Amino acid sequence: MQGANHSAVTEFILIGFTTFPHLQLMFFFLFLLMYLFTLLGNLLIMATIWSERSLHTPMYLFLCALSISEILYTLAIIPRMLADLLSAHHSIPLVACANQMFFSFTFGFTHSFLLTVMGYDRYVAICHPLRYNVLMSPRACACLVAWSWIGGSVMGMVVTTAIFHLTFCGPNEIHHFACHVPPLLKLACGENVPVVAKGVGLVCITALLGCCLLILLSYAFIVSTILRIPSAEGRHKAFSTCVSHLTVVVVHYGFASVIYLKPKGPQSLEGDTLMGITYTVLTPFLSPIIFSLRNKELKVAIKKTFLSKLYPEKI
Repeated sequence: MQGANHSAVTEFILIGFTTFPHLQLMFFFLFLLMYLFTLLGNLLIMATIWSERSLHTPMYLFLCALSISEILYTLAIIPRMLADLLSAHHSIPLVACANQMFFSFTFGFTHSFLLTVMGYDRYVAICHPLRYNVLMSPRACACLVAWSWIGGSVMGMVVTTAIFHLTFCGPNEIHHFACHVPPLLKLACGENVPVVAKGVGLVCITALLGCCLLILLSYAFIVSTILRIPSAEGRHKAFSTCVSHLTVVVVHYGFASVIYLKPKGPQSLEGDTLMGITYTVLTPFLSPIIFSLRNKELKVAIKKTFLSKLYPEKI
């Protein structure tokens, strides 16, 4: 009977926005604008780093990789979410649901790993400046980026395999706007569902907390070193190189904690949907704004690279 039920579930119904029937058109235009801004902002950052030779440094290499992971993460979720906002039938095939979960987890955790690598880069630059060129050589940077992508892919594969090896007995309505783990677990049946739920939760929380703790450790050493700099100007200059990264880290892990560390208990569909939006749409939207406005070198390079072409007589 379980095998028959499992074979019968060939698609899921995403009902995340059905509780906001009168707001769906407004949500569509709002999220579309935010999505386009996210794409353009990250593409602008990547184009600036590519064209400006002074930005060909490890810090901006990692920022470029971060922009790529952010574009791919939003691409895995938001276009389908936008289509569902205009559609009356919000179905998604089981295979497409598995693919969406794999890619969203892969790029989401790659993003977290790259933020950790960027924290390590700032630690080496401020705490060990004389060894920076050795520790952050092109080969070392390429390895750190590659391992971030490999780690993200492993996380995506582990979570997706664990979830989609379960038996789905019906109903097939996912109380979310994407193939999210908790609502999918509610649709699964079998004795091993609680074990899988605890295992997946433990893996995700361990990875996120591990990255967060490594970043906090890096900044503990960074702050300790900065406080020993004798001049106020030197302290300000050293800390200014970390502000944009630290701000993105706070936003990223702040919203991630809302998703993964929220207390257990009955949750409304509206609440789950709004919390998912903060991490899926709002965080990627804020990231290029923060890096563009809070990073002085990047802001100057954007003006020099692009505004000089639009207004050559003013630059």
